Order: sequence, then structure tokens, then C-alpha cells
Amino acid sequence: MSFDTPIERRGTHCVKWDAMAKLYDVPADTGIPMWVADMDFATAPVVQKAVQDMADHGVYGYFGDDSAYRAAIQWWMTERHGWDLDPAHIFTTHGLVNGTAMCVDAFTEPGDGIVLFTPVYHAFARVISAAGRRVVECEMVQENGRYKMDFDAYDAQMTGSEKMVILCSPHNPGGCVWSREELRAVADFAKRHDLVLVSDEIHHDLVMPGHTHTPMSLIEGIEDRLVMMTATTKTFNIAGSHSGNVILADPDLRAKFGARMAALGLSANSFGLFMATAAYSPEGAQWVDDLVQYLDGNRRLFDTAVNAIPGLTSMPLAATYLAWVDFKDTGMTREEFTSRVEQGAGIAANHGPTFGSGGDSFLRFNFATPRARVQEACDRLTEAFKDLQ
Repeated sequence: MSFDTPIERRGTHCVKWDAMAKLYDVPADTGIPMWVADMDFATAPVVQKAVQDMADHGVYGYFGDDSAYRAAIQWWMTERHGWDLDPAHIFTTHGLVNGTAMCVDAFTEPGDGIVLFTPVYHAFARVISAAGRRVVECEMVQENGRYKMDFDAYDAQMTGSEKMVILCSPHNPGGCVWSREELRAVADFAKRHDLVLVSDEIHHDLVMPGHTHTPMSLIEGIEDRLVMMTATTKTFNIAGSHSGNVILADPDLRAKFGARMAALGLSANSFGLFMATAAYSPEGAQWVDDLVQYLDGNRRLFDTAVNAIPGLTSMPLAATYLAWVDFKDTGMTREEFTSRVEQGAGIAANHGPTFGSGGDSFLRFNFATPRARVQEACDRLTEAFKDLQ
């Protein structure tokens, strides 16, 4: 399979393509959607075969005996991330936004504060607010073109009403792969303020060459408050399967979470389980290695073009396929640079303010698409800002 092969997604109930015109006023026929974080690539052949086998069988009943599924997760985390987990600690949720919502529901009460290191993935704040909890924004600082966390400032912000902190690791939208020292600092912060620590690691397989992701579960002394969240969906471009995992080593946390799952009558969807089991395999691993090499090429192409435009800076990313571009030095208002991207270049990109404090001057661009389309986007951006050259 070639990642260069274009696949027509318009008219397939694809939110990324079919909702672009309505949400961004970017023409459906000529626009380039670089917003929603899914890829324009077909998933791994081993995953496609699992779905085809299900279709050929023709009976889609209740799923039973998920031992192979749990074993596949255990194998992947050991082989790819050096994390030896107990399969009995795995809960399957309907994706990780649902997993986040379940954590908020299980471990906090209405009115509690939940800490986010912003700017960060927008669904966190949406879920927190919808649940009647309070979003506590701890804004990160930029240092040498990379986000850093200022825990002296964050300690001063805490009031004692905060009950949880959610970490995005690797970071979306900044593309940071947090070091062990940074993860240790987050863990210590959670312990100082007696916070449940939720580590969303959905991007952990999409790490650029030369960088290594460390699971938060490898940081010692935080098992009693740690919630690990992982999924096949981002890695294998199967977000529509709505499958994710909440992994809890602590028995008290596990009991609370299990009670809420039971109370809400939640159980996994069989398509997601079959797809994840197939994905977490040697064949799936090889496909991911090939994918990351291709994404790295797209990253270099996009960043080179963007950084050549005066006033634009693409934050160097170590993970994800999401470029975080700062327009601050153009001197333009947010409305002006956004209009140039959307109406001038015909590109739909996520608006920075949706990621919380610190995002005002940014747009997020998804470059997980065939390289010719990335090149077209680069050409359009260069033209849209040609007066700055």
C-alpha cells in the first residue's frame, strides 16, 4: 500500500471532508481539510482483513472472550513501549473522549476543579464543562520553541478544590514528547495536590525518528492515583471504531471505574475489538513504522514551507501529525490570518483559541494526507501570504 495514493472521502459521511464547507466556509470541491485529527490513509491491511473476515461471516452478535484482545494490548505495550501491564487492569471505552468523560464521572464531583496544561486538546475542556466540573487552565510557557510547564506558577494557582489533572502525552497540539524528568514533575505535582492523574497517550505510537515516548506508568510512586489511556484508533486511523482503553493498576480506582461502567451499562463494540486485536500485531507494527517514516517526510515538507514565510513559525514537533503554527509575528489580527488561510488558501485548520489559554495566535494543521496534497497546501499558504515575502 502506498500512502501517496489519494482516497476519495467526500460523500462518505466523513466529518473532516463533508463538514468543512459548513464549519469553515472552505469550498467542498477545492478545499483542503487539515483540521480533524484523522488521516486520509487506508488503515493497515491486517486490520482491513479483520473487518473483511467479519463481513464474510455475516453474523454480528455479542462479543465474548476478550482474552486475545487483552493479550494483544499487553504484547504491544511491552514490545513497543517497554510497559508490562496486567491485562486484567484494562477497561474498554467508546474511544478516549468517552474514556476522559468516564474518568471525570468516576473520580470527581460537580464543581470540582480539573487541571489542564494549556493549550491542549479541546475535547478535554468540553467534557469537563459539560459534566459540571471546573476547568483550571495552567498555561504552559514556550522555551526554545517548545512548551514547558511552570510548576511554581501552577502550585500558586491551586485552591484545594482541584481533584484531577489531565496530561496529554505526547502533547496535542504542540507535538512535545515529554521527558522522564517532565513526567516526574507532573507526577510530583499530582501528589502535592492529591490529584488523580489521567495520562492520555493516544498519540504514543506516532513519534518521529530520534524521539522516544515514555509511558507515565513507568514513573514510580504514582500507581495509587494514575489512570492510563491508550487506543489503536489514532495510530491505525480507525477512530470510527470508537474503541479505547482505560488502564488502572490501583484496585481502588479500578473498583470505582468499574462501578460507573456497570451503572451506565457500557460494553465494547465487537468491530473495535476485532480491529484492535488485529492491529496490535507484528504486521501492524511494521505498518506503523512505515507510516511514521512517511509522516516525518510530510512534517519536514510542511515545516520548511511554513517557516519560510515571514511571521509564521511551526513549532518543532516530536510526535503526532499535527503542526502547531504561530502567526503572532505577522502582526495580523486572528481574524485576518485565519481569513487568509481559509478564504485565501482554501484550507480548513483548527482555530487556536479552542485549545485554551495560550492558543490565540495559532492554527493547527493536520498533515496526515498524501504528500502531493501537503505540497499543494504549502503552495497555497505561500501564495496567501506572499505580500510578507
